Amino acid sequence: MSRTGHPKGLFPLFFTEMWERLAFYLMLGILVLYASDTERGGLGLPLSRAVEIYGTYMAFVYFTPFLGGMIADRFLGFRRSIFIGGLFMATGLFLLGVRSLPTLYAGLTLLCLGNGLFKPNISAMVGNLYEAGDPKRDAGFNIFYMGINIGAAASALLSAPLRNLFSFNLAFVAAGVGLLIGVTILSFNWKKLERADRRSAPDPEDVTFKQVIVRILVPAAVCGAAGYYIGTRWAFIQGNIGPVTFGFLIGMLPIMGYFLSLWLRAKPAEKPGFGALIPVFVAGGTFFMILHLSGGLMTIYAEHETNREVPALAIGPYSQQAMPGYFDNAARDVPRPDERTLVRTTADQEAMFGARRVNESAVAQLSAGGGVTAAAPDSPDVESGWRFLACKVYPDVNVKVETKKDAHGVPVTSVGLDPETASATGEVVFLKAVDDRQVPALLVSEATYADVYRLAGPARLEPGKFLGLVNAEMITALFNPVFVVLLTPVVVFIFGRLATRGRAVSTARKIFIGMVLTTVSLLIMSWSAKVGGNGAIKVSVMWLLVYYLVITFGELCLSPMGLSLVTKLAPKRYVGLMMGGWFLSTSVGNKLSGFISGLAPTALMFFVLAMATLLVALLILVLLPKLDRAIKQYGG
Repeated sequence: MSRTGHPKGLFPLFFTEMWERLAFYLMLGILVLYASDTERGGLGLPLSRAVEIYGTYMAFVYFTPFLGGMIADRFLGFRRSIFIGGLFMATGLFLLGVRSLPTLYAGLTLLCLGNGLFKPNISAMVGNLYEAGDPKRDAGFNIFYMGINIGAAASALLSAPLRNLFSFNLAFVAAGVGLLIGVTILSFNWKKLERADRRSAPDPEDVTFKQVIVRILVPAAVCGAAGYYIGTRWAFIQGNIGPVTFGFLIGMLPIMGYFLSLWLRAKPAEKPGFGALIPVFVAGGTFFMILHLSGGLMTIYAEHETNREVPALAIGPYSQQAMPGYFDNAARDVPRPDERTLVRTTADQEAMFGARRVNESAVAQLSAGGGVTAAAPDSPDVESGWRFLACKVYPDVNVKVETKKDAHGVPVTSVGLDPETASATGEVVFLKAVDDRQVPALLVSEATYADVYRLAGPARLEPGKFLGLVNAEMITALFNPVFVVLLTPVVVFIFGRLATRGRAVSTARKIFIGMVLTTVSLLIMSWSAKVGGNGAIKVSVMWLLVYYLVITFGELCLSPMGLSLVTKLAPKRYVGLMMGGWFLSTSVGNKLSGFISGLAPTALMFFVLAMATLLVALLILVLLPKLDRAIKQYGG
């Protein structure tokens, strides 16, 4: 035991998890921005494709722990699984550090596989540190989960300056380094953690790994592939939810059917517990569908629909320079760039400038007739604060510009390399002479130029100066974990106080309260979108702050209770499998998060989401007596 009274292995696991969560949430906070960005060196994909990638990743990152726990318990052991999973995830993040679509897909695949081996098993090790009935066990988990939220909060504090000063890709590399730090901590404490690497004794009634493969995964894979094939050939699917989402949902049908068959075939004494878990799974999937909009829809809302001029936060390396796209719905009193610093050019050249990849012809054309100078980033004329605008120059044959329409019919131009391994011939910062001094030139199309000044008042920025903004991920990735840390004692105190007064709130009722609070949070966002005229004008960041305050209260009521109910209501021989069912319901919710994130964030859309969530809350309310009886029957 350490001097704190907790096992010595607790704090190595605390720091291992903290670094892993920092890496996970750093990547998650900027994934959609990186995939869809057209102004700061992102991939420039249509938003519909970017959020489909996000939703698919989030679905599988919660699907793989279902298998990872079984692999560790039956084959590898916990320490080896965590070590291998950490290396997989670090490699995946390093691949994301290379700007290309193939490395994006390969990196996300490794992240899903690694998370499956890492996430469920490190929590199991924390539990194994304590003997059954140890009163310090709950406090140990509280300490451990504090590491999760410290890592989550620190992720935004790390990613914002890295991508402001350098690039998206360097931020991903930093996350990979963080994961290696976590794996190193695990390795240095390998012997100390041996006692926590206790695998459960096999039970003849357990569902075997082979049964999971044959009865669940194979049918799911076959149905998913068939659904994707149908989706690619059905115009309605292609134009609405997309073949990937359709294939995933069809693939989930045999899994849902398997869990339903368990209930139908269960012993009479087991049926009430199984039946009570079904609405719990529905509530959990719905809640995480909303909560995990943070990396998708809410990040998009923060980036495009929110006034991010927050001087207290946007200072130094945390100040993100506003690009022309920020101003299309900015208020009249927000100063615009000086017109002389915007160089009107073709849409293709604007896209290349935004991707920070330009071909040699564009450099020659702009230098010859556009009044622009192409200077090296280390030139005396280029101030350090302008180097984020540096563009790599490639031969014409290697730069591929492609224009596609997104889900809303808006043309989106992306810039790629062919081959992706092509080498740059140089690097330039475009400058223009204004008032007898060289200042950065921003390449924009005629349409973008018109949007910048459409709502403009008379105020203009000094040439060479930029409007300072707070990064979108500083809003969507920071508020929730900070509120979790601050509000957890409040929620524990409130429910504890009610219990001492003889008015204890049941576990099922806490889930109902969580769903009601989630509904309220969505109504807040609906009102926010209405105030902003559905994107016509930017809204205050305070709307998002209040949204996260309310939904975090809902999370603290619901999320721990869902996991608790699985362990209470599932028959002993099915606890592991039903815990997998909880993660699978979350996986489905996450996939739907990706789909929802591709929709326009209007007042009506948020209101419809609120009503759907309210229906689930009413379902829990109607079933409260049944749920409470089942919990009491099974010793809850």
